[in-house]
Amino acid sequence: MKIAITGAAGLFGCGLVGVFGKRHEIFPLTRSSADITRVAEVHAAFARIKPDVVVHPAGIPDLDICETDPAKAFLVNYHGTRNVVEAAREVGAGVAYISTDAVFDGKKTEPYTETDATIPPTVYGRTKLRGEQVVKTLPAHWIFRVSVLFGPGKINFVERGLGKLAAGETYAVASDQLGSATYTVDAAAKIMGVVEARRFGLYHLSNDGACSRFELAVKAAAFAGLDPKGILGKLDAEMGRRTPRLKYAVMAMDGLKQAGFAPPRRWEEALAEYVRTLRFDRR
Repeated sequence: MKIAITGAAGLFGCGLVGVFGKRHEIFPLTRSSADITRVAEVHAAFARIKPDVVVHPAGIPDLDICETDPAKAFLVNYHGTRNVVEAAREVGAGVAYISTDAVFDGKKTEPYTETDATIPPTVYGRTKLRGEQVVKTLPAHWIFRVSVLFGPGKINFVERGLGKLAAGETYAVASDQLGSATYTVDAAAKIMGVVEARRFGLYHLSNDGACSRFELAVKAAAFAGLDPKGILGKLDAEMGRRTPRLKYAVMAMDGLKQAGFAPPRRWEEALAEYVRTLRFDRR
């Protein structure tokens, strides 16, 4: 298949390019080659490529940036997605949209399912939910809600923390955020399988198991052979961030199971593999 991938220079984009490129003809799109907020650029790119499927992770994922500038957040995350959908519709392509656990309210105490109500408390969550709604207007669509990401190609939560520890610095991490963790390589492989099978629909997608941000950071330090004492667990309210994070965002992967797909491996196993790829200058 011909696969166009938006946001190809981003964290998830890097994972998608690496995985899909092993089996399909891929067309990585970045802001410089097709800015999703510019209608003409997106239509011209898709008309040239004529993709069978567009995998669309491009957007503004930073909650604080979205909260500070809602207009920009809606321009990129919602209107940009609408541009992608309409351009895909014009060339007859399906769209696989990368959404987020931030569409939920964080008030549950058991895993969120694909059928649970979406009541996002943040601008970021609202923009991504609006994106989901426009993607659903296509007959050939997939929506994948993912959680905190780690993987190759771009600095992320895990690599940033390990870099600080290796440099002898401390790393403050929220201790009261319980959710899921997603290795981009594993998630990309699962997305590819679902897309190849043409099993359209809404899916929750992460590595199996739940963990807090603190647990994720401590486990990563252990795998890297670094002293986890430099990881400072703090309440989210003490982190000094503009936007409160969800206290609970664990997602059940019922959609995958019902479609005949096993969930990705445990997050600990995926994290261990990822950490082995990293190199640090230790003090």
